Amino acid sequence: MLQALPSRRQALMTMLAGASLLGACTTAPPRGAGGPAARSPARQRAQDELAQSLGTTPPYAAVRQRWLDRITWGQSDASAAYLQQLGLPAWLAEQLYPDPVHFYALPQAAQAQVGAMRISREAFAPMVLALEAQRQAANAQPDADAKRAAQREYQQALNQVLREAQRRFMLRALYSPHQLLEQMTWFWMNHFNVNLRKANLRALVGDYENSAIRPHALGRFRELLGASMRHPAMLRYLDNANNAARRINENYARELMELHTMGVGSGYTQGDVQEMARVLTGVGISLRPLDAPPPRLRPQLQHQYLRAGLFEFNPARHDYGPKTLLGQPLYQSGLAEVDEALDRLARAPATARFIAHKLAVYFVADEPPPALVARVAERFARSDGHIAETLAALFTAPEFVASLGDKFRDPVHFAVAGVRLAYGERVIANPEPLLGWTARMGEALYGHETPDGYPLTQSAWASAGQMTTRFEIARILGATGAVLFRTAPGEPLEQPPSPPLAASAVVQAWLPQLSAGTRAALAQAHNRPADWNTYLLSSPEMMRR
Repeated sequence: MLQALPSRRQALMTMLAGASLLGACTTAPPRGAGGPAARSPARQRAQDELAQSLGTTPPYAAVRQRWLDRITWGQSDASAAYLQQLGLPAWLAEQLYPDPVHFYALPQAAQAQVGAMRISREAFAPMVLALEAQRQAANAQPDADAKRAAQREYQQALNQVLREAQRRFMLRALYSPHQLLEQMTWFWMNHFNVNLRKANLRALVGDYENSAIRPHALGRFRELLGASMRHPAMLRYLDNANNAARRINENYARELMELHTMGVGSGYTQGDVQEMARVLTGVGISLRPLDAPPPRLRPQLQHQYLRAGLFEFNPARHDYGPKTLLGQPLYQSGLAEVDEALDRLARAPATARFIAHKLAVYFVADEPPPALVARVAERFARSDGHIAETLAALFTAPEFVASLGDKFRDPVHFAVAGVRLAYGERVIANPEPLLGWTARMGEALYGHETPDGYPLTQSAWASAGQMTTRFEIARILGATGAVLFRTAPGEPLEQPPSPPLAASAVVQAWLPQLSAGTRAALAQAHNRPADWNTYLLSSPEMMRR
């Protein structure tokens, strides 16, 4: 439709080029997170602290949508109503301290999709071992044609498992009542990045997110760091599975210090990297059958062997020589030495500053105020790396409140927020178009090649080409969003195919806050819902959270 409207398209593209206004978006289904009657002591303490702190800020009712934009994946009628029902302190405390009983709560239609997935029906380790057996059998085929066919089937099996993990992520981001948990799962997956293209990572990344990252995303950083270290996805991606005494591989040790904990220029040396690599020798993966006996070891090493699923600590591969890390000797040995080293890295002052800065970049500004970073780092250190407590300090800072609506959305945030705004809690049947949109914008899930993860700043995502792509995606969603509810490619789209955005209560409440340029573009659409949707979804305000 827009191809016939070149003047309006050009006007909107000009408006997009100036996308610098405050935005307002939300997400977060209100159902079953526990509510006021189910407050835990930690949640109640957080609510009391938040109520006291937020009482000193400007009235928050006027910027309720902006809170939803920043804390959740994008606004919807239901999430706005739930926030209004609870009030900001209680709602925010609920997000910071979700009820573990409802940790994986989803609407029935979304849960049915997740429950039907192979990654939900099969235990992780047996599934990976079955895929490994399939790979070996394929490679052992004597006939060339049969070998190629078997290898294709293996690759298709890996792709299926990967796609299920990606679809599950999108369903949770769209519909989980614990929106901050989902935001932080994405944040930490990016922080502890692994890439799907290496080895068999397609089979590993879903469980890495589900069992290593997500359960600790609002817990203690030290536990999150250890869970990442023990997962085969990280050990395979950064080559620690190949790290052994007399065959040292420094890849994981270097990224552990540079990207996961202390940060570049924080005072550690190349010697520390080498010592950390020695510490991590023997930490690896076993693809032997789960009931296989331990490898034959010298009697003095047998008690140090550990196998937990695919994780293995093999003391025969460990360097037991004395080590010094960050200027101090390590006193433990074997796997206990690994834990001692991780304790030291997690509690280093440089780690507190590094994590505080990265959280402030994600939630506040591309160049966060140093005073804010210092206060958040102090809370991180004082709480022994408790992520929810650290976030509470960040969210109650005046700098955070002042920044609401001004943080540029990366592609995943932009795409998910658009679907949330367009359809609210109506569960999509087909996440594939949404996954395709994020890939088109350059942020495919689990697809970043290097360990540093996707960038979190506007400069990485605000090019003219990116804006054009965002406009096209807004046009598709605004005109034919029904593709998200089509379960087969040949099925006809429901009618009307465009989402009823103008009927949304949050959209109606948002309209007076939009810029004059955005309102003028919307006025050009008159009675053309697809155009109206497109202009709103591609507006400067939708670019920000």
